[in-house]
Amino acid sequence: MEGIPQTQSTPDNLKPKWRERFAFFDQYGAPTSEPYKAAFRALPFGKKLLINNNFIAFFFGPIYWFVLGLWKKNLVMLAIMIAIGVLLSYYEIATGSEIPRPLDNGISMAFAFLYSFLTNRAYYLKQTKGQQSWNPFEGQRFI
Repeated sequence: MEGIPQTQSTPDNLKPKWRERFAFFDQYGAPTSEPYKAAFRALPFGKKLLINNNFIAFFFGPIYWFVLGLWKKNLVMLAIMIAIGVLLSYYEIATGSEIPRPLDNGISMAFAFLYSFLTNRAYYLKQTKGQQSWNPFEGQRFI
């Protein structure tokens, strides 16, 4: 679509937090690489939180991803959340018992942590590499 301008962020028009995150990703690569793992382990706790988590995404995940332009990944995450919600509803109907509140809250917290954990790398891939895939877990390590 030729008429729609695509704004690409350069390090000059990013906030300092994003510049620091992007510089770390540029220097050490993907979270699955050995240089990334070694450099990440050497960081102080506060820097680990800055690189690996996003405070706004924890509280406003789906909205924040739409604002950042990560709509494809967000639609997949929303579909996963809806599918899990439907499965839990079927379980409640089939057994006649409600899902325990702590389990329900735990599932909600898991999605909040996922949004927090996935945001920085996904936004980096979009802004610097131009990658707009549907996979919200692209290039991530979980263990």
